[in-house]
Amino acid sequence: MFGFGQDIGIDLGTATVIAYVKGKGIVLREPSVVAIDNRTKEVLAVGQEARRMLGRTPGNIVATRPLKDGVISDYTVTEKMLKHFISKVCGKFIFSPRIMICIPSQVTEVERKAVIDAASQAGARKVYLIEEPIAAAIGAGIDISKPCGNMIVDIGGGTTDVAVISLGGSVVSSSLKVAGDKFDEAIVKYVKKKHNVMIGERTAEDLKVNIGCVYPKIQDMEMDIRGRDLTTGLPKTITVYSSEMMEALTEPAMMIVDAVHSVFERTPPELASDISDKGIYMTGGGCLVDGLDKLLQEKIGINVMIAQDAVSCVALGTGKALDNLDSLDGKNRL
Repeated sequence: MFGFGQDIGIDLGTATVIAYVKGKGIVLREPSVVAIDNRTKEVLAVGQEARRMLGRTPGNIVATRPLKDGVISDYTVTEKMLKHFISKVCGKFIFSPRIMICIPSQVTEVERKAVIDAASQAGARKVYLIEEPIAAAIGAGIDISKPCGNMIVDIGGGTTDVAVISLGGSVVSSSLKVAGDKFDEAIVKYVKKKHNVMIGERTAEDLKVNIGCVYPKIQDMEMDIRGRDLTTGLPKTITVYSSEMMEALTEPAMMIVDAVHSVFERTPPELASDISDKGIYMTGGGCLVDGLDKLLQEKIGINVMIAQDAVSCVALGTGKALDNLDSLDGKNRL
C-alpha cells in the first residue's frame, strides 16, 4: 500500500514503456504491446508476454501496438495498457498517483489531450506532459537551465526528436516519424527484395540489433535467419551480412541526418557555436544502431556523443523532472 503523493514518470514509447517512481528509480520496462480478444474485447496480455504473441496469434486474438509514430493510434487499448502498468507499479494505491508523461516535441493539441485523457482514465490524479528532447537532456545529465545551447537527438521507436535546448526550453525543434520502427521496416523490405524471403518485424529487429550498421564495419558480420520463401511458400534459412544491413538502413539514417541539418540551419548563431564546442548528444534506443553516431559526425562535422544508458535517458529525465512537480503545478498543463 502506498501513501499519498505517489509520483510516477512514464516514457510512453512506441516500442517500450518505461516507468520511474520517485525515490525508487526505474521500476518497469516493458514493450508497448497489448494482446486483446476480439470477441470479448478483453485484455489477455500486456508487455513482454504480449510481445511474444506478435505475429503468432489465432484469428480471435490480436496483438497490437497501440502507439504509432510516437502518438496514440488506439485510444482504448492505450488506456487499458496504462491502467495495467500503473497498477503494476503502484499495487493498490489509496490515492491516485501524479503522473508525468513524455510526448514528442511536435504533437498536436488533439494528440496531447489524448495522452492526458488516457492517463486520467487509467487512474492518474493529475497529468503533466514533458517534451521528449527536454526529458532526454535532463536524463543525459545536461544542465539545461544555463543560457547556452545543447543539441539533443532522441531516436526512439516511432519518432526522432531533434532539439536545441537553452534556458530550460527548446529553442528550435523538429520531430520526424523515422526511428527504430522505420529501420525494421527497411530491413523487411530489403530482405524481401534481395532474397525473395519474407520475415517478420521481430526477426528484422534481431538483425538490426545484432548486425545492423549504417557506417562501414572493419569486418563484415553475418547472421542466419529464417523466413518464408516467396517462391515456394516454404520456410527458408538465409545468411544476411552487415554490409547488406548498411544498404538497407542508409536511407532512413540519412533522413535523420537531414533533420539534424535542418535544425542547425534554424539555430541562432550564438547557440550554434555553443553546440559546435560541446557536440551533439544522442539518446534513445534507436541511436544504438552501429555507426549512427559516426555517420552523423561525418556528415555534420561536429563531435557526436551517445549518452550513458541511452535507452533510459527519457525516463530518467522524466523522473528527475518529477522533483519539480510542486513548482510545476499550474504550469505545463493544458
